[in-house]
Amino acid sequence: MGPKNSPYEGGVFGLDIRFLKTYPMSPPIVIFTTKVYHPNIDDRGSICLDILNSQWSPALTVPKLLLSICSLLTDPNTDHCLVPELARLYRNDRQKYNDLAKKWTKKYAM
Repeated sequence: MGPKNSPYEGGVFGLDIRFLKTYPMSPPIVIFTTKVYHPNIDDRGSICLDILNSQWSPALTVPKLLLSICSLLTDPNTDHCLVPELARLYRNDRQKYNDLAKKWTKKYAM
């Protein structure tokens, strides 16, 4: 579910979560199967999130991972992103960014 008070509110977003044989010592592979207008999520659904890469810890649980992804939706990391043009829009024109994210949410996640 899209986080409340965000442009993703009301949307239902699918994730493909794959656990490798090395889990929990290595992170699962997580991909959005629903299109998302976000600087940290590219058009293939890949997610730029530190705990899915260098900051992974075997102590992280799936619920904590999902909470981190929800948090990323409400608070993008524009310094480390997959879609730089969306990061620039987020920093420079938050209203336009939010409007476009809401439009995508209505189109692809509702």
